[in-house]
Amino acid sequence: MAKRRDPLLRNVVADFLDHLRYERGLSPHTVRAYANDLERFGDFLAGFVERPREDLRLAGVDTLSVRSFVAAMARQGLSRRTQGRALSALRTFLRFACREGLAESNPAQGVPTPKAERTLPRHLRPGEIEAVLEAPDNDDPHLLHRDRALLEVLYATGIRVSELVGLDWRDLDVDGRVLRVLGKGGKERMVPFGRPAAAALRLWLGAWEEVRRRRPGSEREEPVFLNHRGGRLSDRSVRRILEHAVERAAIASGVHPHTLRHTFATHLLENGADLRAIQELLGHSSLATTQRYTHVDIERLLAVYRGAHPRAKRE
Repeated sequence: MAKRRDPLLRNVVADFLDHLRYERGLSPHTVRAYANDLERFGDFLAGFVERPREDLRLAGVDTLSVRSFVAAMARQGLSRRTQGRALSALRTFLRFACREGLAESNPAQGVPTPKAERTLPRHLRPGEIEAVLEAPDNDDPHLLHRDRALLEVLYATGIRVSELVGLDWRDLDVDGRVLRVLGKGGKERMVPFGRPAAAALRLWLGAWEEVRRRRPGSEREEPVFLNHRGGRLSDRSVRRILEHAVERAAIASGVHPHTLRHTFATHLLENGADLRAIQELLGHSSLATTQRYTHVDIERLLAVYRGAHPRAKRE
């Protein structure tokens, strides 16, 4: 493709976001994250080159501006993880521009990624997760079944909230205790679940039709989890349901839906599950992403050792 002459940065960004949506099939949440990171870079670049945002050109993006962007985020106190994510988004965007013949090189390619702080994912202990699963309380008896089923499925499968709210009944085999998930990048995987989740889903299925009738008109989709009006439940509503259950269970704050995903993975690892099997269940494209759970298990083993070994006790 012939290279266009010095295109406007905002036009190339718009084309890139369309590419993510329609060609790569990324989720709206992921596309928004890319858009936010590129908007942050655009704000910085406008001040760096002293030009209005609407006049910024792709040719104005060079290695110096990219390095300065990363340094500016560090001065603002943004975490190294945030810096790395923004740099990764910029790299991917500029790679797209090169592929489209809009740029000759990727000036972000040689800029080193800030090393992210190693943090252990938060997870709940067995007694805590049981308390949360038993905590749902809803004035609507139909939706009480929904809340219980929702939490049971999150813990039993470790699926993401976006995957949970995207489930339709055709994706579930309740008797076979397995569900089909469409994960990141449109990748499909099968995830099993246990009897408690299956029992909770059956109770919710008995109430589901009554809640679905609250939405006028017929629709082909049959979402598993509905809001009080009979439509598909949103990510935000799932967070509210969990927050309410955590509050009733008197668990420390800071528990969110992803905590149940971390809890699922940690409990599997603690009970001897193979790391590669956990990778498949979580839908991680890289084993390195799953390996962070080994640090959780190592911390647990160290705590056991320090509390039990005579030499460690003496220390």
